[in-house]
Amino acid sequence: MWQRHGLSVGGEQYARGATVRGDSSVTVVLNRRCTAYDALAGVDDMTLGLGKVSFAVYADGVPLWQSGMVKGRDQAVPVHVDLTGRTTVRLVVRPHSNAFDQNALADWADSRFTCA
Repeated sequence: MWQRHGLSVGGEQYARGATVRGDSSVTVVLNRRCTAYDALAGVDDMTLGLGKVSFAVYADGVPLWQSGMVKGRDQAVPVHVDLTGRTTVRLVVRPHSNAFDQNALADWADSRFTCA
């Protein structure tokens, strides 16, 4: 996971976010009570319009959100997940098909947790 300042998805600039490969899973242990996770998910513009992936969010092993296929140059997809009562969050990116999709750069732009 690459925590970044200044990234771009679908031609839109974002101040911050996390970038991962097109085949990734990142688990976050919530060390306090959190109520929500929000982000904008998309293929980073550094991939030059290439790459197709899907995004998913799990909490305590339960799937809570999935994007469907997102392609390079697509606008970022809004993510909002209720985390009330949850202790772990897993952010997953799955490649659509080929080896390039596995290595495409996928962004969780403006990624943020709302916690007490």
